[in-house]
Amino acid sequence: MNEQSLPIQNGSPPLPGSFLQEVVDATPGDSRLGMCIQCGTCGGSCPSAADMDHTPRQIFAMIRADLHEQVLQSNTPWYCVSCYFCTVRCPQEVHITDVMYTLKSMAIREKLYDDSTAPDFSQTFIGYIESYGRSFELGLATRHNLRHRPLQLPSMIPFGLGMLTRGRIDLTPQRIEHIEQLQTILNRAMELEVN
Repeated sequence: MNEQSLPIQNGSPPLPGSFLQEVVDATPGDSRLGMCIQCGTCGGSCPSAADMDHTPRQIFAMIRADLHEQVLQSNTPWYCVSCYFCTVRCPQEVHITDVMYTLKSMAIREKLYDDSTAPDFSQTFIGYIESYGRSFELGLATRHNLRHRPLQLPSMIPFGLGMLTRGRIDLTPQRIEHIEQLQTILNRAMELEVN
């Protein structure tokens, strides 16, 4: 991908019907995506940037260039660890992490991802949050490894036992108090997403 050939429209409103407009509309709140000045601070701040096939800056330029499929097939959103370091450091206050969540959701909905590992992991994680209000690391790791890396599971046993003996993970999922309140919020969010 040649960054130099991609159009830069920082600060200008997205064109109706453009991929940029679609991403902005799908991202909760004000993503400020149109404000990106292509400075590269996001990629320079990202602990996962070395594994990404495109930096966030390149992804945003590709969005502006209406490269819909290439963006949604990129591994970049899947390598985002949601640390928000890029968002905090962005001089234009672009909500980069929120945009990455949007791109993941779009890729899942349109089935435009090459490997089901990350979407499956994400869906399992979300399932635990919806059911218990928090992640269940032992169940998440076990299910993920059984589904995607069954031959590596035995090598994880010493690590898992170490975590258990130090009280760092639970054997069973723990439900938060007042889970019904969280479920009401999540159900309302899903209703708003549909509308």
